[in-house]
Amino acid sequence: MSTALPKSVKIVEVGPRDGLQNEPQPVSTGDKLALIDKLVFAGLKTIEVTAFVSPKWVPQMADHAEVLRHVTRHPGVTYPVLVPNLKGLEAALAGGVQEVAVFGAASESFSQKNINCSISESLERFRPVIELAKQNGVPVRGYVSCVLACPYEGPIAPNEVATVARDLFQMGCYEISLGDTIGAGTPGQTKKMLESVGNGVPVQKLAGHYHDTYGQAIANIYASLEVGVSVFDSSVAGLGGCPYAKGATGNVATEDVVYMLDGLGITTGVDLEALIDAGEFICNALGQASNSRVARAMLAKRMQHSEDLKG
Repeated sequence: MSTALPKSVKIVEVGPRDGLQNEPQPVSTGDKLALIDKLVFAGLKTIEVTAFVSPKWVPQMADHAEVLRHVTRHPGVTYPVLVPNLKGLEAALAGGVQEVAVFGAASESFSQKNINCSISESLERFRPVIELAKQNGVPVRGYVSCVLACPYEGPIAPNEVATVARDLFQMGCYEISLGDTIGAGTPGQTKKMLESVGNGVPVQKLAGHYHDTYGQAIANIYASLEVGVSVFDSSVAGLGGCPYAKGATGNVATEDVVYMLDGLGITTGVDLEALIDAGEFICNALGQASNSRVARAMLAKRMQHSEDLKG
């Protein structure tokens, strides 16, 4: 596997979906659409906008059809949505979806508790979904959760992750996003997992999706860069608290990822200042502070500069 860092990185922004889905306070469709526009303005080219899941289980995504119908489509920007099954895919296709994602797990316990079936059963459910998407010319991305640890089973063996990732790739997913769902993984564990998965899926087809519960997400991204991964999922303002660890942060903040990559001279195409504005907008709508350390520091710096000008 590679040791030279990639020259450019693709960021998949998951804030409007993964970031907001567990927020108990309803976010209006208008605010979701405004957030997506601001993320586009910041230079993000792939923004996961919603999930075609049951409103009974994820109330925040109840307006999925409306979001997909009214999102402003900009040239060169993709707006993928999450679909759990054929019903979800059919509804997304009716809304003119460009790309979809399916989600499995590397942990049997997590699969049973999250989607009420075994890993093998979940993969069989995805087969017709991927087939129908392909028939309609819609690319499918595969998510694998609990790739480093599970809230019920503890550490997950790399070969378990490799098997699920390979199966999804062979079914037709163009890319496999590997999720550290509880954010407990370390850089050493991340590298071992990626090396194992890389035996069955080309590293160019892998993405990292790291949560920051233990403060390791940025370090895990750097470790992934070192083995050649050049696609990472992140959430503006670090939205998306981890539902398996009370009070813990969830997704790594896009601002923190961009700041690190800028510092490494790695191209992302993202304007950090505009990204911070997008994060500030959604945090104001939610009435909460940003989970991004970079955003907090830079907003404090802006405020200080403003005070200095007044003085």
